Amino acid sequence: MRILVVEDNRSLLESIKSILSNEFEVDGAENGEDGLFFALQNIYDLIVLDVMLPEMDGFEVIQHIREADIRTPVLFLTAKDSLEDRVKGLDFGGDDYLVKPFQAPELQARIRALLRRSGSLTRSQTIRYKGIELFGKEKEVMINETPVRLTFKQYEMLEYIIQNKGAILTKEQLYDRVWGFDSDTTIAIVEVFVHHLRKKMEPFGYHKDLQTVRGIGYMLKE
Repeated sequence: MRILVVEDNRSLLESIKSILSNEFEVDGAENGEDGLFFALQNIYDLIVLDVMLPEMDGFEVIQHIREADIRTPVLFLTAKDSLEDRVKGLDFGGDDYLVKPFQAPELQARIRALLRRSGSLTRSQTIRYKGIELFGKEKEVMINETPVRLTFKQYEMLEYIIQNKGAILTKEQLYDRVWGFDSDTTIAIVEVFVHHLRKKMEPFGYHKDLQTVRGIGYMLKE
């Protein structure tokens, strides 16, 4: 899973990224405009969002996110602890509110709780599509009760596609989600990996479920 942290204090941003990187892929932004740009790619499972940001504050950022119909859970992280600020953040579409200073275990616990609530993280960390089962903790795949070996990147791509079954995913979304914005590879790698995934699914008859949407990307049939 991938998390976006938007925090203008660079040392705190790096600290949060370090804390979360043991469990998640983490991207960071140091101002509201960059944070909004990343968030609008719609590739994140959760966003940790500071309120007091340069360029655009956290309340403005979440307004634009929700106006774009992106329902990604947002955890506000801020030094502002007044009741008015907390109510405002939740009214704008925030899902939780953590006041600085905070302890790392509480941040991690709140993130896991939000991910469970949104369905991105289950207690068993298992997701299913028809006869395909993905076991998140072990990064193992079973298709029709047969073990199938995938590379880590192949697993990440299949997991993201299944989590978004029925929705069209652009090549850019898949690339940014699996390889990240700082990758040295090119977007052409997406087609290669989709081809490999279809090869793995073909013996079980699921390869046709992963459809190409010409000129846009791919969609897994609902």
